Amino acid sequence: MVQEHDCLYELDEYIRQGEPDRSEKSAAWQAAIGLQDVDGLRTSDFLLETAREHIEGKIDIATAQNRVFSYYEQRDVRMTAEQDTKEADIVASHIAGLLAEKTFQFSPAELKSIHRRLFTGVFKSAGQFRTYNISKSEWVLNGKSVLYAAFDSIRDTLDYDFGQEKSFSYSNIDAAQAIKHIAKFISGIWQIHPFCEGNTRTTAVFMIRYLQTFGYNVRNQVFAENSGYFRNALVRANFNDLHNTVHSTTIFLEQFMENLLTGAQHDLENRYMHIDYSEAAPSTISGGKSSYKQIKGAE
Repeated sequence: MVQEHDCLYELDEYIRQGEPDRSEKSAAWQAAIGLQDVDGLRTSDFLLETAREHIEGKIDIATAQNRVFSYYEQRDVRMTAEQDTKEADIVASHIAGLLAEKTFQFSPAELKSIHRRLFTGVFKSAGQFRTYNISKSEWVLNGKSVLYAAFDSIRDTLDYDFGQEKSFSYSNIDAAQAIKHIAKFISGIWQIHPFCEGNTRTTAVFMIRYLQTFGYNVRNQVFAENSGYFRNALVRANFNDLHNTVHSTTIFLEQFMENLLTGAQHDLENRYMHIDYSEAAPSTISGGKSSYKQIKGAE
């Protein structure tokens, strides 16, 4: 099994070569592979070889996806390691395909379609909203959970959030304000957590494609190298503990997005987001520093 960062480094050679088509494909594969880390998954040597053949133009994306699916379908005796990489390999190949597409519709139906396309062959519930309530223990929250939307309000809540975003005008705000607003919208969609599994990967793919509609050149390598940070930033954007003066904040998500969209070099360290972090940590989109007290009380 390939270690994630070794795999990303190997694919980076295609970006360094500077050929536009190979560069674009490699960036998509890097993001697709890196995003598996949000659920602690690792891809296989087989996926890396398949990705290379696609990047080099030897096979198209449909062939790459079919090859990965068939690899696991045709093996009657699977090693534990292969079982562990099955989800990561299949979903990564689907993400790489979706990121290459030039179509997008801003709607809850698109979000649902992305989930279905990412997780078909992995989850029986692919493309279906969850039918029960959930909670998840989070390291950055000392084991506490974000309060997710109730299952019976998912559809109405998505419709409301998408309606609010669709009616918002970006014409009279600057880039920093736009990033802050999009961060708030994306974190709200993630908080709904409409699916049983795979919400963060679905949200990430939706976000990349949505940002591209604004003309942004999304630096997918930021996702590739910091997908765990992205998830923790979404957690911190949706958690309040007023008794302990911990307020929800999109600061960390904004910093991630600035690196993603503008080439900023914010220090994306997971420890800064822990609710008990006690040293100086980034607090503003400009990359400044502030005390832990200021971070805890950030809005």
